[in-house]
Formats: sequence, structure tokens, C-alpha cells
Amino acid sequence: MVEFRRETPRLVLRDWREADWAHLFEHTNTPAVMRWLGGVMDEAGKIKARERLESYRRDHGFTLWVVERREDGGALAGEWLGFCGLKRSNIAGGPIGDMEIGWRLREDAWGAGYAREAAEESLRIGFEEWDAPHILALTVEGNTASWGLMRRLGMQPRTDLDFASSEFDAESGMIIVYAITRREWDVLGSPPEQK
Repeated sequence: MVEFRRETPRLVLRDWREADWAHLFEHTNTPAVMRWLGGVMDEAGKIKARERLESYRRDHGFTLWVVERREDGGALAGEWLGFCGLKRSNIAGGPIGDMEIGWRLREDAWGAGYAREAAEESLRIGFEEWDAPHILALTVEGNTASWGLMRRLGMQPRTDLDFASSEFDAESGMIIVYAITRREWDVLGSPPEQK
């Protein structure tokens, strides 16, 4: 399989390498990052996370790719920031098999627009390279930063697809779903700024 690599103005999205797993668990397996993702992972959780990420690429040809800051002299230049990309939705009770976008960035990379930049490129890839009719995003209601980004990307709530699950937030017991269609993406050209 050809190695995946895409560049945006500030970022590189690429396939996983062996050294990336240590970065993943050092930088994103923290209470703040994992707050809405089921909590900090133990060793068994880390093994399962790696297996899932590797299986997406193997089984579908795409995955949640590593996100690095380009060597451009900016803040966090050349740094491993997290991941963003595409997978097939696979949470029990949810819309199984639909293309889903997801992201997870280290805490010191929040608020700089990196997640949006990586997500816009991932949506472009899903629609233009993988011909997805629509792309979903899942989160929990309390994760306002996540669904706020979904809205800034032009995604709309799909309450008809929301489903019960306590895997990520036992308190609410619900997963909420946002979506954008290929037609909506084409009309937007690039996602609008939210006022």
C-alpha cells in the first residue's frame, strides 16, 4: 500500500510509524484530552486503540492519520500534534458503516485552528478521493469544543441518528451525530466562519 501523506498550509497528515504510538499515549492520553473519550486509557486500552487505528487503514484504506506541524518556524514547528482523519463508523447502536471523521489533538495544540485545518483536508479527501455521499461526526453533548468545530465545518445536527451509549460519557449516556453531504460540501466550497 502506498504511504499516505497530505500537506496543508501548516500541517502534514500522514500514515502511522512505529515511533508515533509513544507520542499518541504521551501527548493525548491525559485527563484533559480524554475527558469526553472515556477517560485515560490503561495498558489494555492502549493496545485496543492501536489495533483499531491500524485496522481502519488495513480494512478500508484510510484511517485517522497522524497530524504534525510542518517545519515552518511557527509555534510547535515539526511537532507531533495528534490525529485526524476518516474511518467507518463502528460504535454499537450508531450508524454502522458510514464514513466518519474524527480528531484528537494534544492539549497545547488546542485553540490554534489545527483541528479545523486537518478536518477540512480530511473532509476534502473523503468527498473528492473516496467519493463519500456524506460524512458523519460523533461526540457527546458535553463536548462543546468538538461539536462547535463540527458546526464551523458546515456540519449539521442529525438528531435522528443520535443514539444511547455510555462508552464516552456515562453521565449523559448519549452520542450525538453531525453530518455534511457531498452536495453541501460542494456548495460551501470551504466551510463558512460561524458568527
